[in-house]
Amino acid sequence: MAETVPETPYQSLYRRFRPQRFGEVRGQDHVTRALRNAVRHSTVSHAYLFSGPRGTGKTSTARILAKALNCAAPEDGEPCCHCESCVAVAAGASMDVHELDAASNNGVDAMRDLVVRAALGTPGRWKVYIVDEVHMLSAAASNALLKTLEEPPGHVIFVLATTDPQKVLDTIKSRTQHFEFRLLSGPVLSGLLKEVSVDAALGLPPEAIDMAVRRGRGSARDALSFLDQVAAAGEVEDEAETLDRIIEAMAEGDAAGVLTAVAEAQGGGQDPQRLGAELLSQLRYAFLATMAPDLVPLPDDARHRAAEQAARLTTAGVVRAMETIGRALADMREALDPRVFLEVALISVAQGERASTAAPADLVARIDQLERRLAALESGEAAPSRPTSPRPTAAAAEPTEATPDTSARAGARQALGAVRARGASKPTAAPPPVAAAPATPTKTRTSGPFPSRDDVVKAWGDGVLQSLKGRARALYRTGRFAEVSDGQITFAVPNEPHRRYSEECKRDVEDALETHFGVRMAIRLVVEADPAAPGSGSADPPDHLDPADLAETSAAPAARPEDRLLEAFPGAQEVDG
Repeated sequence: MAETVPETPYQSLYRRFRPQRFGEVRGQDHVTRALRNAVRHSTVSHAYLFSGPRGTGKTSTARILAKALNCAAPEDGEPCCHCESCVAVAAGASMDVHELDAASNNGVDAMRDLVVRAALGTPGRWKVYIVDEVHMLSAAASNALLKTLEEPPGHVIFVLATTDPQKVLDTIKSRTQHFEFRLLSGPVLSGLLKEVSVDAALGLPPEAIDMAVRRGRGSARDALSFLDQVAAAGEVEDEAETLDRIIEAMAEGDAAGVLTAVAEAQGGGQDPQRLGAELLSQLRYAFLATMAPDLVPLPDDARHRAAEQAARLTTAGVVRAMETIGRALADMREALDPRVFLEVALISVAQGERASTAAPADLVARIDQLERRLAALESGEAAPSRPTSPRPTAAAAEPTEATPDTSARAGARQALGAVRARGASKPTAAPPPVAAAPATPTKTRTSGPFPSRDDVVKAWGDGVLQSLKGRARALYRTGRFAEVSDGQITFAVPNEPHRRYSEECKRDVEDALETHFGVRMAIRLVVEADPAAPGSGSADPPDHLDPADLAETSAAPAARPEDRLLEAFPGAQEVDG
């Protein structure tokens, strides 16, 4: 016996329950209120631009506007939905409403044909053109539409819809009234799905509604399409359970649990990229649940669960998880096996708590390596590329009198040793003081008598310093001439890093002094024992480099790691090593 064929074909839920009146449009009251008032007071504009995410009611609202304009008996700005015109518009058979998909008709010829037909009369009072995805129009087609938008026939109204308003020409936007459609909130979308489920007699459980709300992500059409799919399948495969297991495993630091949950999800047919996207969306909901709960488009129970997950992971952990999974999703696009990137990202997040507990050991290893580099730099040797044991001892080139800078550096090294973990070996001998730079050979080329220290200081202030190039002038502005004897000038600088940088442009200073005095004098750089000692070669030397000098050359060298560590322990000399 042949099956009975239904008289009317089945329609999807989003088509069957498409809103037919302004009052039935959910979540867009700011748009429907303005349009209903415009129809009620006969102040409808000649062109509108509806923009917003997919499935938020842009095209449906445009059709309702067309129905209200041509309705035989409008009711307070609303269409009656019973007259011949309203029925024809709802069935898509009205001669007064023309819909054009700009994504497939984006050429200039299609737009010129629309402009030519716009002048023709129709049975209704208004002729409404609905151009969907208007941002897909070519430049030529958009220009062809401009003139008609500016001065359309008196009976024509244009409604342009787009999901990407940034791509619409500004000249088109300026000729329209722009309304922005918004994603539906969780409670609004949940209420809509419950009403549809009851009206369509679907008999779906509450968890199916909740899952459709999550999958819809604020889009009514996406949520209704998923609800249709669940109704056809007759069962609910709750992906939220898998997501909850993964998040719980990440919060517990259970790497094995994370891998097991991912393997079961993929065994059930879930794509790794889709699973990663769903997980990222759930983490975003958890983040919003702690920061702005009203922005979470989920039912109340799902919102509470997201807040609990955020509390387990902590806000910083949620942010780090989102960043890690987001980078993994970008890498998965061109990967041969996307699952690998997802697993690595999830393991990285799961072990993040353990890594933070082990961080002090890592810091001790880094501090130990920097101590070795510091000792090597002080002795004038190259810093070791890898940590070695035992720890090398710095050799002083020429021991000098201990200075405040030297004692601070030694104390800082003792402080760094004190930071190391328990059980680390303690140095048996105090670190050597900072060694002054090796003395430059005293053999010099002379062509006249050597100037005295007072002569050098006077010439330095009269013009030798200003004759230097930008970097040399900036570095040597801070310091003093401590001694001049036997063709050698001792120049004292505030600290060891300053001395190292000054060594790089020492030859420029020697050349400038030779040009002024006619005799070659070697400069020996040392660390200042007491910047305020009497007999300073220059009165009140500046404490900082002159920005005007630095602007003439490249930026000053960045602070080295050992210098940054010394700055981090200003009271290091008081800490027992």
